[in-house]
Amino acid sequence: MSIQNSPLIQVSHLSMQFNLEAGFFAKNKKTVYAVNDVSFEIRRGETYGIVGESGCGKTTTARLLIQMYRQTGGEIKYFPGDNASGVNVESLSKKELHRYRESVKYVFQDPARSLNPRLSVFDVLTSGLKYSSKWNGKENARALCEKIIQEVGLSPEDLNRRPAEFSGGQRQRISIARGLIMNPELLICDEVVSALDVSIQGQIINLLLDLREKRNLSFLFITHDLKVACYFCDTIGVMYRGVLVEEAPAANLYKEALHPYTKLLFEGAKNLISESALEVKTTLERENCCPFAYRCPKATEQCRQKLPEFRNISGGHKIRCFNY
Repeated sequence: MSIQNSPLIQVSHLSMQFNLEAGFFAKNKKTVYAVNDVSFEIRRGETYGIVGESGCGKTTTARLLIQMYRQTGGEIKYFPGDNASGVNVESLSKKELHRYRESVKYVFQDPARSLNPRLSVFDVLTSGLKYSSKWNGKENARALCEKIIQEVGLSPEDLNRRPAEFSGGQRQRISIARGLIMNPELLICDEVVSALDVSIQGQIINLLLDLREKRNLSFLFITHDLKVACYFCDTIGVMYRGVLVEEAPAANLYKEALHPYTKLLFEGAKNLISESALEVKTTLERENCCPFAYRCPKATEQCRQKLPEFRNISGGHKIRCFNY
């Protein structure tokens, strides 16, 4: 296997539970499965997309990859360089985790909140670089920032300005530049175009495509828009209530979606309204049934009593459904 086609991140049976407490004396406790037995792989130079409604667990999954939370089950493996066996991310020391986070960078949904308004763009870009092994003095950092800020479509003069002086699309370019400053292997893009106008969305997506080709970057692309994911991603996993219900190469999924939930996402059905986070996430009581059974028109009693296996139908097209 060539390095280009080798895995960069492998997620195996990943689970994340949050314990919710209600009432002053916390007598009423409820366990919520934000992520439930999720497995997927991100390969070098490729883009993996996770698609689903708000609250389905896709952002939690992304944040587990950089260990913003520690998972309650499963394993995340990282394959640096030519390391064929990989390393368990959860077992990394504090120093090793810091280096890992230099290789896996996160671009947040709302740059207006994630960019410090009191800092100049130069200070925003170098805020993490200053404390890394890659820091080589302010002069060299300035030259690096000038190169990267032009790479994302802005000018060196913009480094002296503050984030509030830019439009939403320009601020997202600054966020992407901040992610690139460490020369990462993987960029996690969490709903990076959802708050932008359609024309600006296209510009940002094309920028990411250009960066992927020039830098041989891998991406984890989080979105609620399945059509955008099909345009940008190589492989797509569709998530509902913390569970992957379908996974396929983007071209295959666009041509023939199999799961009823995926079909609804494509159709943009008027009755497909995003539920609140607690309603969408899989609770402990619903752990052992199909997560979509309560909305699926084809659900049977079997669907309400047992969780279907995530199985390969053909050509890497996987589905979690008793109807196939």
